[in-house]
Parts: sequence; structure tokens; C-alpha cells
Amino acid sequence: MTTIHQAMVLAAGLGTRLRPITDTMPKPLVPVAGKPMIDYALDALADAGVTRAAVNVHHFADRMEAHLKAYPRMEILVSDERAALMNSGGGLARGLKLLHPGLAYVMNADLFWIGERPGEKTNLERLAEFFDPPRMDMALLCVPLDRTTGHNGKKDFQLDPDGRLFRYREGGDNPVVYAGAIVMHSSLLDDAPADAFNLNVYFDRAIESGRLYGLVMDGQWITVGTPEALPEAEAVIARHMAEA
Repeated sequence: MTTIHQAMVLAAGLGTRLRPITDTMPKPLVPVAGKPMIDYALDALADAGVTRAAVNVHHFADRMEAHLKAYPRMEILVSDERAALMNSGGGLARGLKLLHPGLAYVMNADLFWIGERPGEKTNLERLAEFFDPPRMDMALLCVPLDRTTGHNGKKDFQLDPDGRLFRYREGGDNPVVYAGAIVMHSSLLDDAPADAFNLNVYFDRAIESGRLYGLVMDGQWITVGTPEALPEAEAVIARHMAEA
């Protein structure tokens, strides 16, 4: 089994849709069912064997740094974007430079899941095992629309029977939502520009070469993008806890 020990967590966004909550705190520290949002991502990484992570910060950066310093389950290196936001791709490229060359997880700090099967491999462990560098640039964790909470209904990709991902087109088979987790080799971004850019550039490049793959996750996926989504997320978590 492939164990990946390092990760990059994208946590520098402004969380504008979550205002007014994010007027007084960074989005990754917004509590969901009593737990800061980013800790769901960090705990999932720690459960999968990650011991070292880079996390980018911008909005309320001092508060983010203090929280990350106190997180007990792994070493965390801060990728400082106080001066300027680097967007998803630029932030990832900069953060990866703090890690060792090699395989890494990439996680969004504001997307997480619950309800993995007890005693079985976690979603991230399954994704690491699924990733096949000779065939793939990136392996993305995906989720069907009917197992999302707080999502706007957008279908990101269609998942072919062989595991390849393509941009979703209306009427396409097997639509899925990108669940905010990737396995990749850090060298993929060696040629990345030094300024801000969107990670979709690399998704599309991988699609063109037939090297973007997806794995369907277990459990229920949760995103909290607006204040209205917060009680919905907490109700799903409470229901899951009651059933567990």
C-alpha cells in the first residue's frame, strides 16, 4: 500500500460568500459542529499517514498561523500569501516548494466528508493506492451529486468507466463533483508560472493528454460556502453521529 506522508492544504481564500461570518475570522477557522473547518481536512490527512503539511495563509493570517502552530497531529509549514493571493494553482506551486519532491496530497481547507466505512481504508488512502504515475498526472477524489451537502448543483466532470475524467457536458454520463482532494507528484508543477493562476489550467492539460483520473469517495461530502449552508452541514453531521 502506498503511504503518502506530505500534503499541501489550500487555505488562503477570502471566503467572501460566507460573509458576514468571515468579516471577523478566516473561513478555514469557521466552526462546523464545534470543529474548525480546516481541522476536518487536517484530521483526514493525519488519519491517512501524513506527518508534514504546507498550508497557505492570507485572510486573518496571524490567527491562521496560531491555530496551525497548535495543531498537534503533524508538522505544519506556513506558505505566506499575506502580500498577494496566488489563486489555487499559484498557491499550490509555492506551497509544494516547502515539501520534499515526491508524491503529495492536495486538500482544500473548506471541503470535507463524513461517513467513511469503519475499519476500511480511508478515502485518502484509497486515492493514494489508486494513483498510478505512469498513467496519471493527477487522481482526484470525486463524489456523485446525490451525496453532497451545501453544493450548488454544478457538475464538474464526467467519470468514464476506465476512471478518466472529462469536463462535464450536458447530458453526459456519470457526472461527478470534485471533492477537493488530489494525489499527484510534486514535479507536475515544476514548470508552473511564478505568479497567480488557477489550478484548472493543469486539470485541462491533463484532460487533453488523457491523464486526469478520478475515484469516487465513500460517505457524504460537505461544503460550507454560505451562512445558509452552515446549519444544513451541522444537521447532516448530527444525523450521522446519531446513526453511528
